[in-house]
Amino acid sequence: MLALVMLINRAGSMVLPFLGVYMTGHLHFSIENSGIILSFFGLGSVLGSWLGGLITDKIGEYRVQSLSLLLSVPLFCLIPLFKTEVGLAAIILIQSIVSETFRPANSVAITKYAKPENITRAFSLNRMAVNLGFSIGPALGGILSAISYEFLFFSNALAALLAGLMYIRFFGKRNKLASLKPKKVKEAIAVRKENSPYRDGKFLLYSFFCMLFAICFFQLFSTLTIFYKDTAHLSQQSIGYILGYSGFLIVLLEMGFVQIAEKYFNLAFTLFIGTILCGVSYAMLAFDHSILTLVVSMTLLCIGEIWTLPFISTITALRSGENNKGAYMGMNGIAVALAFIITPYLGTMTADKLGFNTLWIGTGVLAVGIAAGFYFVIPWMLKKREIKR
Repeated sequence: MLALVMLINRAGSMVLPFLGVYMTGHLHFSIENSGIILSFFGLGSVLGSWLGGLITDKIGEYRVQSLSLLLSVPLFCLIPLFKTEVGLAAIILIQSIVSETFRPANSVAITKYAKPENITRAFSLNRMAVNLGFSIGPALGGILSAISYEFLFFSNALAALLAGLMYIRFFGKRNKLASLKPKKVKEAIAVRKENSPYRDGKFLLYSFFCMLFAICFFQLFSTLTIFYKDTAHLSQQSIGYILGYSGFLIVLLEMGFVQIAEKYFNLAFTLFIGTILCGVSYAMLAFDHSILTLVVSMTLLCIGEIWTLPFISTITALRSGENNKGAYMGMNGIAVALAFIITPYLGTMTADKLGFNTLWIGTGVLAVGIAAGFYFVIPWMLKKREIKR
């Protein structure tokens, strides 16, 4: 049910891919100003991840998810009313903060309802919902935006409302029953200061590597599409097909590949090989950009993503304590959200100044360093039994 709520919510997240077109084509903002406004979405993601982690540990994941979904409804409806750069940047910042508080709370809910031995598969199921929503949302957004941008924003609000009502209907009673259960003595003890993610040196180093990985990976949403259009000379329709292929491939393969990793790999090696595959997928673009190479590259990127992103959440959950899961999920969410701010500028600047070949080879080399970092940091951070799972 958590995954179904996520699917409805993410299928409704059709506004973001079309915000740039909306600002330049409909509101006639400059490309530079549109890029600055879009950066406020990344800033809101960072603040929302921090706030979501903080308040989840204080008021519980049920209230945070409910409030996030329901408060998103009027905010989506308000976006069309703001016609200036400053006004639109402000409402996008607020909307992003409210929406992104959902993520740490949702991650905590997964650890709450999933059995310990199924936690990675539970995160994978949730990610499958995100990717399926990512495949459906842009297609719906293209149809709706052709009718009216206002219709696009209102449809997004409707999807958030449906997700919120479904979540409250299904989990309201379950949350009350869970809160009535007697807490264990160890859960009543205050979390020690050294368990705070902001004072956990090992976890901060791990989150730093997660941020670097996200900077490499999230080129999928920025510089990679520019490369497809300008260097590989693909049409917008062909770019859409490749992105859609990536989403459906992950839905098709994720659960099976996660089970393979759980059966044959430990956590450190899983992130090592996943990060290497992501690096190879980008580096190979420097040597050829035929359609076959582009498809093989995207396939490797999807497999690398499967063996990295869900396990990042699992490792975060294993490192956290009983009473500070929200803070740990929020801290790791901040690290990933920072990539949304850094990646578009760093990637486009590198491609513009040094060329795409330098960007892709540099991404591959950086990925190898990140993979080595994961391989040594994870055993250092977790206990041996947790690494072996």
